[in-house]
Amino acid sequence: MRFNIKIFNYKRLYIHFCFLALLNIFFSTENIQAKTFSINDIEISTPFEINFNKNKIIEEGFFQAFDRLILSIVQTKDQKKLGKISLSQVKGMIETFSIKKEKFINEIYYLSLNVSFNKKKILNLMEKKNIFPSLPIKKNIFFLPIIVDKNKDEILIFSESYIFNNWNSYTQKYHLLNYILPTEDLEDFYLIKKNIKNLESYNFKKIIQKYNLNEYIISIIFKDNNDIKVLNKININQKEDLKNVNFINLNIYNYQEADKLIERLKELYENYWKNKNEINTSVKLPLTISVNNTDNLEISKFEEILNNMDFIYDFYIYKFNNNDNFYKIIFNGSPNHFLKIMKDKNYEFDIQNQIWTLK
Repeated sequence: MRFNIKIFNYKRLYIHFCFLALLNIFFSTENIQAKTFSINDIEISTPFEINFNKNKIIEEGFFQAFDRLILSIVQTKDQKKLGKISLSQVKGMIETFSIKKEKFINEIYYLSLNVSFNKKKILNLMEKKNIFPSLPIKKNIFFLPIIVDKNKDEILIFSESYIFNNWNSYTQKYHLLNYILPTEDLEDFYLIKKNIKNLESYNFKKIIQKYNLNEYIISIIFKDNNDIKVLNKININQKEDLKNVNFINLNIYNYQEADKLIERLKELYENYWKNKNEINTSVKLPLTISVNNTDNLEISKFEEILNNMDFIYDFYIYKFNNNDNFYKIIFNGSPNHFLKIMKDKNYEFDIQNQIWTLK
């Protein structure tokens, strides 16, 4: 009888892991996406000549995709550290790529490419270069620029301002912030004019709440001759920060120089947002978690969540028995951060022992 029970248990475990393997196949596309950084719509064109080499064009696309990824996940101050990456290094970090479309028009070859980079290999490269990358999370944010000309004792709002009119003209594919500018509302116009003397302390809530966005940037640009002081009120994740930046010998009434100001401010905001989503790859917290394995669908769901969690560096089952799977998880963050993320996904743990148990 004992022998038969053992056979039954082994059969049950065998069926259990076969089932998990099948689920892994079904969810493989999602898992690949979760473990990669995807860069889409890389567009290249080149004359169709005698020495035309399609492979070299695709390789150029790999470089462009890598450059765009770096611009999306690395702050400006660290981007120069990645200036000398070879083609073989870039290729070694590519998980998959696909040609979205290609065409010949007037002897010009056009190629559109999608490239996915292995997330773990990218993070390992960042760690070697002493760079803390960020998650490439896109965000809609309310934006209101106000120009205060101290020399003329006047304020420029909405379409009166070149910066307002042209703010969204300068947009790059690697930008993560999508700016929602206000419409020209007379009530808002008079409200701002009324508070011209206390703009630095005014909270702008009456204007912002009209757009159903809790997160915003109010940029107050003080012009004193050609010296520019910008006070940025940045509210993200329900916390407001004040960021001051100064520009010397910049004439904002000159369109080219105003464009430079727009570029610099957008760079500032992108870096701020990246900092909020930074992954500390130097922190590799080992966790051991026990999960009941009697429900195959729940096991699959749990593993899918781990696969899709950006701060999970790695995880695997290191042992199992009739009742439980024991997972080793490497997490880029603190225990409390892990518990908070999992709680948001309706998972809680008994953490009294060295091996945490999923409740």
